[in-house]
Amino acid sequence: MTRTIGRHFLQVPGPSNVPESVLLAIAKSTIDHRGPEFQELTKSILQKFDQIFDFSDPVVLYPSSGTGAWTAALSNCLSPGDKVLAFETGHFAVLWKNIATDLGLDIEFEEGDWGAAIDPDRVETLLRQDKEHGIKAVCVVHNETSTGVETNVGSVREAMDAAQHPALLLVDAVSSLGSLPYKHKEWRVDVTISGSQKGLMLPPGIGINVVSDKAREFAQNGKLPKAYWDWEPMIKSNKDGFYPYTPPTNLMFGLEQALNLIQSETIEEVYRRHQRHGAATRAAVQAWGLETVCRQTDHHSNVTTALMMPDGINADEIRKIALDRFNVSLGTGLGQLSQRAFRIGHLGDCNDLMLTGTLTGVEMALDIGNVPIQSGGVSVAMNKLKSG
Repeated sequence: MTRTIGRHFLQVPGPSNVPESVLLAIAKSTIDHRGPEFQELTKSILQKFDQIFDFSDPVVLYPSSGTGAWTAALSNCLSPGDKVLAFETGHFAVLWKNIATDLGLDIEFEEGDWGAAIDPDRVETLLRQDKEHGIKAVCVVHNETSTGVETNVGSVREAMDAAQHPALLLVDAVSSLGSLPYKHKEWRVDVTISGSQKGLMLPPGIGINVVSDKAREFAQNGKLPKAYWDWEPMIKSNKDGFYPYTPPTNLMFGLEQALNLIQSETIEEVYRRHQRHGAATRAAVQAWGLETVCRQTDHHSNVTTALMMPDGINADEIRKIALDRFNVSLGTGLGQLSQRAFRIGHLGDCNDLMLTGTLTGVEMALDIGNVPIQSGGVSVAMNKLKSG
């Protein structure tokens, strides 16, 4: 195997880059998860979550992926045959819908355009039509990383309130927690679903549910098998700093350090940094003369930017050039965007120089791949970053 020279640029929309201090924390010797040191670790992590994100609700951490966290949210709250309202905003919304279908739920899946966010007016209309309140939950993907589209969760909550509908609000914040402004308490989210490998700057392996009192009340009557995913044994054990089964100890060492880094930078500055990087990336794309998958300027994601390729250009070939020539990993197009688009991740542990280096690699790959672009997108992005 030929040795690759220099630093690898991991610029997919997750897993994101893991800071060295987090890697070193993960490398610590494993400890007894029934002992006092682990007890303090658990309490520290849960306290930091509340300090940073103002959840004020129990945070349940699973040894799992985000898919496990999806499953946990649905299986705790609902019963076989329950109706769930979901919206097609992209690949991950479709995957979450498929999980719900596999669990035996009745999915009212509102087909949508992969370049647009959820329309809150449509949410209100559908809920008003549900006069018997058969819909038990509304599922929303906050930040759809397959398309680079962010949905306004606050507006969805306002629509639910306007319809005076009692359904639960379940939100996929897998890529937005620690990346985009997220207001679990203000938006009265019933279950926030997230994972470790995006804005929280960890490897994959921790799934997250943040659970409201209302969701826990629903769970008391839920008839889907909970088994491994049952919230209550976790919440009960966590009060004493422990878990009902073996936790991902070393990842939790890393999680504590990642939360320390976020606290040190401040969550407000984290959000501002992601906003700057999203704006700079979009400025480069516009200067190149290319289109983003997201067509709504007020719903562009500051986590990832998805670029559409002109007809006749295979997006995966451009990604291959970027990787082979410049050691830059870019996100593939998913689902209906396969080979039509690629994605630039700008989340987590990413600074201005990392971003401009990535955009330089992208611009060169586009040029080598004979994509008809205007040069100078990197310079435009640099000027955007220099202006603050």
